[in-house]
Amino acid sequence: MSGAPESKSVLVLGASGTIGRAVVLALLDDGHRVTAGLRRSSSGAEMEEVFVSACAACRFGDVTEPASVTDDFFAGAKFDVVISCLASRSGTAKDAQAIDYQANANVLEAAKNAGAKHFILLSAICVQKPLLAFQHAKLAFEAELIASGLTYSIVRPTAFFKSLSGQVERVVKGKPFVVFGNGELTRCKPISDRDLARYISGCITYPARHNCILPIGGPGSAISPLDQAATLGDLLGREVKLRRVPVGMMSAFARAFSFGERWSNWCAEKAEYARIARYYATESMLVHDPETSQYDADETPEFGADTLRDHYASLLDTTK
Repeated sequence: MSGAPESKSVLVLGASGTIGRAVVLALLDDGHRVTAGLRRSSSGAEMEEVFVSACAACRFGDVTEPASVTDDFFAGAKFDVVISCLASRSGTAKDAQAIDYQANANVLEAAKNAGAKHFILLSAICVQKPLLAFQHAKLAFEAELIASGLTYSIVRPTAFFKSLSGQVERVVKGKPFVVFGNGELTRCKPISDRDLARYISGCITYPARHNCILPIGGPGSAISPLDQAATLGDLLGREVKLRRVPVGMMSAFARAFSFGERWSNWCAEKAEYARIARYYATESMLVHDPETSQYDADETPEFGADTLRDHYASLLDTTK
């Protein structure tokens, strides 16, 4: 490819989140004209300051309201590309249907009506083996997007650095690193927000990423929770204690709450939380071969340069 890539007009929904923010900044770095769709919230207001200083336009609205998507986010403008970084926070059935499916469907309909040509969706690699409500909601929208007639790029990242960093502070304080089973039940190729954002921005430029489902991980070998603990120990210069939790504990919680989920929203949510925890404790975030029912690290594409080790080192510097 010769010359600089063509600048596109891009609308990013879900720009209030950490990945959405990184995507907006990556698009600007690549020379695109960017409008960030933000929630009417304190986080949205904070992002507005960041984006305006970086030369992005900002619009506020509610993705759960079709009229707001059309009037507030699109507002009569024509965008070449629409990027959705929307995702439910809890993963419960109600939130998944409202955000992972319906909010994205609202955006897709508005994008088609506004004449957009390309829709990039941030999905998740775990939808390969759907056992949870949010996975089914994401798959339902993926199918709708594929059938829409727009050029699509469905990006399915592996684990994020943030999702693997929740125990850093407790380990620094001398508390044990919690693993399920023997700590080797799952593996992933985590990718940083920055590298993922660069990959998503590249979906505009590279035709090989058009009309594709794109699993993507970060650089290096697949790592287990035990590897994560060992990395922290190496950086801290001491052995990190482990606390091994039986996987059956989550199964027991899920069964216990499931008895009441038909009559109680509270029980339904708790049961789904337990099922989500069990899923992530037992399923790898790598490309899954449905014929062999195995996860394959070698078949999981890698992108970027940021490593989890470097991320942990940065976090440890801030906790000293």
